[in-house]
Amino acid sequence: MIGSIRKRGKNSWQIQIYTGKGPDGKPKRHLETIRGRKGDAQKRLTELLASLDKGVYTPPGKLTLADLLNQWLQGYVKTNCSIRTLDAIQSIAEHHLIPALGHIQLKQLQPSMIQSYYSQACEKLSARSVHYHHRILKQALKYAVRQGYLGRNPCDLVDPPSPKGKPMRTLTQSEVQDLLITAQDNYYYPVVYTAVSTGLRQAELLGLRWRDIDLASRSISVNRVLYKRRGICQFNEPKTDHSRRRVSMTSKLAGFMGEYRLDCERLYHQLGKTTTLDDLVFANIEGNPIDPSSLSHTFAKIVKRARLENVRFHDLRHTFASLMLLRGAKPKVISEALGHASVAFTMDVYSHIIEGMQSDAMALLDEVLPAAVNGAGKNNVNLTSTV
Repeated sequence: MIGSIRKRGKNSWQIQIYTGKGPDGKPKRHLETIRGRKGDAQKRLTELLASLDKGVYTPPGKLTLADLLNQWLQGYVKTNCSIRTLDAIQSIAEHHLIPALGHIQLKQLQPSMIQSYYSQACEKLSARSVHYHHRILKQALKYAVRQGYLGRNPCDLVDPPSPKGKPMRTLTQSEVQDLLITAQDNYYYPVVYTAVSTGLRQAELLGLRWRDIDLASRSISVNRVLYKRRGICQFNEPKTDHSRRRVSMTSKLAGFMGEYRLDCERLYHQLGKTTTLDDLVFANIEGNPIDPSSLSHTFAKIVKRARLENVRFHDLRHTFASLMLLRGAKPKVISEALGHASVAFTMDVYSHIIEGMQSDAMALLDEVLPAAVNGAGKNNVNLTSTV
């Protein structure tokens, strides 16, 4: 038997795997105690057997931070996070964390070493980027604690740099008008108009098929996203259950979509192609997925021609939310349209807009409440009474 699990006590399990033969010819084994459910122990056993099968198993006593990061990436991140998140974390591990700290044995990793890395990294990277490195490293070391490699997480004793929040850029109603007028002759106009009308993310827009567009009910169903991974465009499922949603269309957008679909059908007919419900709503001239980088690059040119500053494609999503708030839409409705996990998160993101709406809210209250009467009831005041 290569590996086994046996119960040690309440919510305690011992894993045993055979790692080969020692110099004396006797079999070597690795023992590990897992606290929790048997399923947790089974999951850890599977991870160990997988690393043993790939030839990357390292005895815990000699485990380096690089070994841990690779084990964490393959054993946890790969199975619990999206491909996009995996790529982002893997890139940071390979280009930053492992070159700087990967050679250090896990049990010799000190908070001062991590703090020193943050200090040096801040000389080349923004505080926000280094703070993200801290979050990744902390989660990886938390995994090490759960697996029994460490007694405590050294990141708990480190002060990461505080990220400086970037001011959110939203377009005013007149700026939206200028943007759309400038973009109206561009091939990407339909996706730009849909973005500012729905608040959908770029990846969600580029993943839409015609079967996701319901003109009768004036709604769009978000069922998949398009990401570019290592130079190749790939379709994936939405990251969370909240991201998989149905978004209402304005009557103007629904009317535009109906006309736009007819235009697409006429174009395909001229090219000798047939249209289906699985065709992409927004595609290149060959009907293939639009490269996200190409869209972002072209959008930057449109913004420049419209004489708008510091506007990214993602800011169309922020613009949608801000215009909805300013028009009195309920926060829950906006939160659901954006695919946020909670209304509280939406309110936190757009708190600055809500603060700016207080004067308008007070003006409405002023219309409802009657004016106070000076001196009202002054002859009936009992100075000895208590409330």
